[in-house]
Amino acid sequence: MFNLLTSPRTGRTLRGLVGTLIETAADAVRSFAPADQAPAEETTAPDPADVLTADELPPVETIEAAAREYDRAADQARRADRGKRAAKKVLDRLPAGIYGGWKLFRTPSSRQTPDLAEITRIFKANNLGPVPMKACAASLKVERVEVVPAGVETLSGVAA
Repeated sequence: MFNLLTSPRTGRTLRGLVGTLIETAADAVRSFAPADQAPAEETTAPDPADVLTADELPPVETIEAAAREYDRAADQARRADRGKRAAKKVLDRLPAGIYGGWKLFRTPSSRQTPDLAEITRIFKANNLGPVPMKACAASLKVERVEVVPAGVETLSGVAA
């Protein structure tokens, strides 16, 4: 309702102000953290069971090309996802109909998801303890690093 009463520019300015206030409050809370506390280290998940053995590794050039392509595709997907979310924000508010050369309509989803609130209620009602959960699959990430000089032993050198 607030957006209908203000111009789009005013709404963006207020959102920016609120975002800045929240960020400042978060910084203030972080400043109260104990000084001797070390920064959180990035954790890594173990390799899946079906990874290649040292004898099966492809050439380093093939691995580099695959990592480069994965990084490029992941970046492209993130940009596309941001664009899709921005467009969906506009389109979700429109009624079904034809707009210029585009037909806008909705179809029922075939996906289902467990109703965690109802499952939790059933577990509590029957004294079954906490709802069992399992971890999601690890995310694959690639990151560009400095090239190691030829004289330094690398993982591919160890595997050979």
